[in-house]
Amino acid sequence: MHHRPTPSRPKRLNSLRHLLALSALGLASLAAQAEVTIGVSLSLTGPLSSLGLPQQATLALWPDRVAGEPIKLVILDDASDTSAAVKNARRFVSEQQVDLMLGSSGVPGVLGMAGVATEGRTLQLAFAPAPRQGGPEDWTFTLPQPVPLMSDALAARMVRDKVRRVAFLGWNEGYGEMWLNAFTASARQAGLEIVATERFSPVDTGITAQALKVLATKPDAVLVVGAGSAAAMPQIQLKERGWTGPIYQTHGAGSPDLLRVGGKAMEGTVLPAGPVLVAEQLDVGSPVRPVAMDYVTRFEKLKGANTRSQFGAHAFDALKVLERIVPVALKRARPGTPAFRQALRDALESEKDIAISHGVLNYSRSNHLGYDDCGVAMLRIHQGRFVVEGLPTKTR
Repeated sequence: MHHRPTPSRPKRLNSLRHLLALSALGLASLAAQAEVTIGVSLSLTGPLSSLGLPQQATLALWPDRVAGEPIKLVILDDASDTSAAVKNARRFVSEQQVDLMLGSSGVPGVLGMAGVATEGRTLQLAFAPAPRQGGPEDWTFTLPQPVPLMSDALAARMVRDKVRRVAFLGWNEGYGEMWLNAFTASARQAGLEIVATERFSPVDTGITAQALKVLATKPDAVLVVGAGSAAAMPQIQLKERGWTGPIYQTHGAGSPDLLRVGGKAMEGTVLPAGPVLVAEQLDVGSPVRPVAMDYVTRFEKLKGANTRSQFGAHAFDALKVLERIVPVALKRARPGTPAFRQALRDALESEKDIAISHGVLNYSRSNHLGYDDCGVAMLRIHQGRFVVEGLPTKTR
């Protein structure tokens, strides 16, 4: 009778080790392919859609991978509504367990999402210039220039233009409130007098009462505070009621939609803006110029000539930030974990001189705004286009 030989114990152990090794390799391969999941809340409809739509279009320029890791974008519309932005953020954190969040397009939405970012200990890159206090409990970092930086530059320009008495005509929500507070301080420092303070809603289609009150004070100039195409309406109505003096706008108005909607009523308007709007005119030695030109070239190839906007560029700048911080975070943790989220934040607070299309960012634990004067260009609207009148005052 013949018996089948029984495998020796060493052979069985070798087979087991081989299977375990293959299993480990498989798990390592899966870990290496872990997606960096990003929740994006944008204002694709509603009064802020002229900000959100170019941001969505810019995301089409993103690569499939950053630092070798696959990127997964979960994009939701918040309809320019703060409560919807908060709902989106909660969905990102609780259901999607995202590694970071982008958005929203407007200040109120950013502020709403910021609370969720802190609760979920999830990094938020804001697309609107919401004020940030920094510190360990603040998980929100802004990509647009902070309002006080732009306000100081605009007040200095008014002094240069020999303006002394200014009427403020601005939105009655977060962005308008920030500008009112900042410009009050800038005006005081520059020796300007604010002779009228009138407010209107982003969804208003007329400002008859406010315009008449502004005109009654006989100011030297009017500062209009709004964003995107909605910033054109008050300027149009001021001119329809006889205003012929200078009008200044803010960086929130720096978009082709303002020119398209405002038409000839925008002629001569002065505003501070991000350098990306005048990328071709930046100094060849500027660290901002190659990034801004890269964005402008690629975006306008996609959407057509003269379609660039500051708002879309924020989505491109988010990519530039990730290209710096993701490789650093990957040295400490894998995507999809709390440790990776913390590592992303730590990297953002420690990396220096991150060149983006709007300037050069240097965040820290106590500074979540990141900008200096190299993020400001002073523009005038002339014959339907933005013309540079003052370039960034600092380069690195």
